[in-house]
Amino acid sequence: MNTRYILTKFPVSCSIIAIIWVLCFMNVPETPLSDVRLMDKWTHTAMYLVLGLSILLEYLRTTEKASLKAVVLWDWLAPLLMGGLIEILQAYCTGGRRSGDWLDFLADGIGSTVALLIGILLVRCRARA
Repeated sequence: MNTRYILTKFPVSCSIIAIIWVLCFMNVPETPLSDVRLMDKWTHTAMYLVLGLSILLEYLRTTEKASLKAVVLWDWLAPLLMGGLIEILQAYCTGGRRSGDWLDFLADGIGSTVALLIGILLVRCRARA
């Protein structure tokens, strides 16, 4: 797959990936939601759920015969690896502005896993149709 193919077939997913990278490296402003317990973890879960669902929907839209293997690879594993890389980069490359947090990575995994479960159901339903 080349870059042009990915950008034309998965524009929403590429935009969400760019937004996640920006959000994960910018300074976090104080808001009234900062006092909500585990708000950061809920945010990570939501970001990766939305990313996974967008990848899934764009994949199903552009593919006639969906592959469960492809869904696991691109809808779950790729976002999970990205989340792990972001946490490592936050820990070692932000000069202390951001810290890598394994609970953030766990929250990323939860969001990606929920998207994967939905993806498995959609691929199986589509195969029966």
